[in-house]
Amino acid sequence: MYKDLVDSLRPQQWVKNLLVFAALVFAKELGNLQAVGEALLAFLCFCFLSSAAYLINDVIDVDSDRQHPIKSQRPISSGRISKSVALSLAFLLLVIALLVSFWLSFKFALCALSFLFLTTLYSVSLKQVVILDVMTVSAGFVLRAVAGALAIEVEISSWLLVCTTLLALFLSLGKRRHELVLLEGEATSHRKILTEYSPYFLDQMIAVVTASTVVAYCFYTLSPEIEEKFQTKFLSLTIPFVLYGVFRYLYLIHQREAGGNPIQMLLADKPILVNIILWILTVLAILYIA
Repeated sequence: MYKDLVDSLRPQQWVKNLLVFAALVFAKELGNLQAVGEALLAFLCFCFLSSAAYLINDVIDVDSDRQHPIKSQRPISSGRISKSVALSLAFLLLVIALLVSFWLSFKFALCALSFLFLTTLYSVSLKQVVILDVMTVSAGFVLRAVAGALAIEVEISSWLLVCTTLLALFLSLGKRRHELVLLEGEATSHRKILTEYSPYFLDQMIAVVTASTVVAYCFYTLSPEIEEKFQTKFLSLTIPFVLYGVFRYLYLIHQREAGGNPIQMLLADKPILVNIILWILTVLAILYIA
């Protein structure tokens, strides 16, 4: 039962919450121990919040998840964990997360509450609204990045918001496409909103978001404003890593029919994982050493 409870929290999805540290890195505050501690607390808050949201969502989706070949094996949809236990654990996680968030700062707490409200609204209704469903998921990623800046009280970069939004849309659309292709004729019984999508429609949106993501990141690294802020012109050296990562992900979506679990795929695919590590190391070297 304990293993099932841990699995229900989806700790592997906590990787998404690493976005909280983006502001810490790009504000060049890694040497500030107080800021690092505040960022860690913010990360834990969002881990608890996201796990609580997953528990609530699994309870709401229990019937539709039983129609999915993979989701039907989850502890709640399979019946190994009862709905009452799942909701009790979700409530406990929410209380802890909100207490810590208010201790950090009022603005951070408002951001955390906004994230909780958004994820709840998504579970209840927005996941059934075409286009808004993927945009809501993307907004959750943006709130993580914003929360990281609020936790350590640094300026929220507009570039951070734009790049995060586009990248999150890219991943969300890829996930929708995978669900549609995987389930085929049974897609509507699992998730009604999939009737509003088609592989062609999703491919068109993915193409637009892909181009926008790459262009936005290139403009960010080549911007005179950013060069002046970081006192370096070398941030553009990270562009090849972004290009490779995007192209590799598209390859996995179209050639390997992957993308159902973006986080799992990013961690399991060695070329992408190595690429991400190299991008992180290059960014750190440029910002803190060069």
